[in-house]
Amino acid sequence: MTFDVSELAATRASQYDRRVPIEGDYEPSPWQFAADQVALYEATGGAEGGTLQDKPIIILTTRGRHSGKVRKSPLMRVERDGTYAVIASMGGAPKHPVWYLNLTASPEVTLQDGANVYELGAREVQGDERTQWWALAVEAWPAYAEYQTKTDRQIPVVVLDPIS
Repeated sequence: MTFDVSELAATRASQYDRRVPIEGDYEPSPWQFAADQVALYEATGGAEGGTLQDKPIIILTTRGRHSGKVRKSPLMRVERDGTYAVIASMGGAPKHPVWYLNLTASPEVTLQDGANVYELGAREVQGDERTQWWALAVEAWPAYAEYQTKTDRQIPVVVLDPIS
């Protein structure tokens, strides 16, 4: 399917009234497929662009640790009882994804799940808590298990808690 992201965003964005706490200049991902997916997802309140290989995704918004710009990443949806986790796998690459480095520098993030937008605080989990979230993550996106075998680094699991 071909679509003009900016035209679609202009026509549909007014349908959704969402407060996004991370404000500033937005710099889309240099990966065009990710930038297009974020634009479609946001323009439709998650009604379109909300899956990857038939699995649900969320949009994570962080602040760039060097640029200070707003950055948005489509990530697999890992959720339990209203709490979310994000997995810094980068497909098993030897380095952490940029969004993970951004949230470690500035742990206040925004998560969009469908039309719902949440202000959350990020914290990396370890031990038993990590083990439990990792199992949920692999259930949500089985490829995470394979990604871990491709890298020497332990893939970070970050839980996103509501900001009081």
